[in-house]
Amino acid sequence: MSVKMEKIEKNTVELEVTVDAQVFSEAVTKAAKNLAKRVNIPGFRKGKAPRSMVERYVGTAALYNDAVDEILGAEYMKAVVEAGIEPVDRPEIDLVQVEDGKEFIFKAKVTVKPEVELGAYKGLDIEKTAAVVTDEDVEEELKRKQKQHAKVLNLEEGTVQKDDTANIDFMGTIDGVPFEGGTAQGYDLVIGSGSFIPGFEEQLIGVQVGQEVDVNVRFPDEYHVEDLKGKDAVFKVKVNRIKRHEYAPLDDEFAKDISEFATLDELKSDLRDKLMKAAEQRAEQEYKNAVLAKAVENAHVEIPEAMINNRIDVMLDDVARNLSYQGLDLETYSRYTGMSIESMREELRPRAAENIKTELVLEAIAKAEGITVSEEEVNSELEKLAERYQTTVDNLKQALMARGEMGAYRQSLVSEKTVNFLVEQA
Repeated sequence: MSVKMEKIEKNTVELEVTVDAQVFSEAVTKAAKNLAKRVNIPGFRKGKAPRSMVERYVGTAALYNDAVDEILGAEYMKAVVEAGIEPVDRPEIDLVQVEDGKEFIFKAKVTVKPEVELGAYKGLDIEKTAAVVTDEDVEEELKRKQKQHAKVLNLEEGTVQKDDTANIDFMGTIDGVPFEGGTAQGYDLVIGSGSFIPGFEEQLIGVQVGQEVDVNVRFPDEYHVEDLKGKDAVFKVKVNRIKRHEYAPLDDEFAKDISEFATLDELKSDLRDKLMKAAEQRAEQEYKNAVLAKAVENAHVEIPEAMINNRIDVMLDDVARNLSYQGLDLETYSRYTGMSIESMREELRPRAAENIKTELVLEAIAKAEGITVSEEEVNSELEKLAERYQTTVDNLKQALMARGEMGAYRQSLVSEKTVNFLVEQA
């Protein structure tokens, strides 16, 4: 085999591949044997007809087509390796010479991974935000603990108050006609959560358990369901029961009940320490993100549309998988949100392009600085994962290899190591 490569435009090359005549001849012979097994040729049992009869019966073109199918993929991959390119999309194949007894010649036009022009990535002047925890932060965390340990009262009588969870039946109508999605039984609604149409929850405050009321609302002009935008609606609502939280007073007894501390002040001090640790980790991550973002901003790379479209496909697959956990698919979600699949793709496009650029820049920096990960480092990280998921390193390796993700996992470790390098150099 011989390979000639020509760069025909940005990120696109054309390979002219010449395959030995003997290789193609053997492929034709194999194709003839396979065809003899699949077609009925008068006077011969299946698989027993000579090549000349097979060729006469099915035609030379069909024979050659099968021969090309037999070797094209493997010969193309050999050519890619020999040319030292990294394709990011399927090639456009042009058959130049296809004839038994002669060299098999084809051209492959393919989009390749783009080259990155690195800008400044060392000594980046990025300001690091100081970690700060205020008294208000501590009080907010204390209130969260108070809510977390609140008693839940199930009330069969009384009136709805803000922050209650009201169990309701409702039926919505527009001009007296019920509409799709406007009816439910036994729905738990947190009053004040803002999860329903503006004005709905407020009108339930003061309503008694067992009482039925009309709730008048107007759907927002930007509502996600086209048929309901800007429409006035009436919901007939019945309050079935109420869940209300009863909060313990924030005192020393509360501290004793929920922690190992004897006083509220000791609990507050512990909460402050934990909040500070979390704030420091957050500040460190934000600093890392800022350093990386600056290095990426300073670099230049023209990303092929094929790479962006492929990444969008992956992102949409992730969206579809997450929706499936809720019993939805993309088409249903599209109708519900009023956003077409194409609109979703366009919305994902900037993030897809930015993610690809970040990966390419990190890869280029790692190559420039000789940053790699050893087998020991890979195993060390796998051991941490194995401990977290209560499995073995061998099981993790087998799972990664079975999914074809070991290379991507190794690359993720290189990228992480490269980010740490950028932070050290900033």
